[in-house]
Amino acid sequence: MATRWGICGAGKISHDFSVAMKTLPPEDHQIEVIASRSLERSKEFAKKHGIPKAYGSYEELANDPDIDIVYLGVLHTEHWRVGLLFLKAGKNVLCEKPFAMNSRQVKDLVTAAKQNNVFLMEAIWSRCFPVHSEVRRLLAEEAVGELKLVKAYFGSPQLHIPRSVEKELGGGALLDIGVYCLQFILMVFNGERPESIQAMGVLLDSGVDESVVVVMKFSRNRMAFCAFSIAARLPNDAVIAGTKGSIKVLGPMHCPTTLVVNDKEMKYPLPEPCLPLNFTNSTGLCYEAEEVRQCLLKGLKESPRMPLADSVLLTEIMDEIRKQVGVAFSQDSQ
Repeated sequence: MATRWGICGAGKISHDFSVAMKTLPPEDHQIEVIASRSLERSKEFAKKHGIPKAYGSYEELANDPDIDIVYLGVLHTEHWRVGLLFLKAGKNVLCEKPFAMNSRQVKDLVTAAKQNNVFLMEAIWSRCFPVHSEVRRLLAEEAVGELKLVKAYFGSPQLHIPRSVEKELGGGALLDIGVYCLQFILMVFNGERPESIQAMGVLLDSGVDESVVVVMKFSRNRMAFCAFSIAARLPNDAVIAGTKGSIKVLGPMHCPTTLVVNDKEMKYPLPEPCLPLNFTNSTGLCYEAEEVRQCLLKGLKESPRMPLADSVLLTEIMDEIRKQVGVAFSQDSQ
């Protein structure tokens, strides 16, 4: 039977997710419902993507018995509130990154998922890409010898986008794109907590981070370095260096199609979209949708590719970076 999806939020990422789903077999995945706070917007979205049902509230989706999982594609600042609505209604949830605004909110979501015995995953789509699977395999085989240094860059000029720069909308480089560099480092270090974190950054007048550099030290004298910015274009690649060689994930490292292992290049082409996309390589969202289906078929409550413990640690690290750089959101004091 097909996995029946409900889409929450009719914005750009939900559009791309719906386009990506069209690259998967219809007998495996069906989008049954789109819900947003505007029925008109939902109907328009449903028409564009051939979705049978459209709702003008999130509550209607939470109460729909014919949905296997909800894809949560609303603003960062809404993930906690809307996520809890679905989890408490007994719905499985795939929540867009960042999971929530801080680690306290993330822990609330994880607790709610466990209490209601439902599946929950942070939509760090990078983890589901074939390139990332290959990186994990190479690391398990110690293909580059003993791991010494990991570096990751992500910079994309987006100071013209309100969502990126306004504090009320959860703006800043860290939550939007820095999260990809940090999750990559955590994946390489297998979910290990760093021994130390040092972060420096510059803030916009709105009080959110524009550019940040983070250095982390892990056990056995292993280091990680990342830089991210919403003001400048960076190489957007990632490198894992060991005693016997290196693995390079070519840009865009958060949705990669090319891997270079000790100078040998491997390509992993993406499926073609049926409609124009808003973001780079978005048909790759199909990999995380399929990961969710496989987890549900196995009766799992979390994904081994992006375990909930990784999401909690990721947010704790982001909380610490924000503290050092001087970024506080209203959600931190609630």
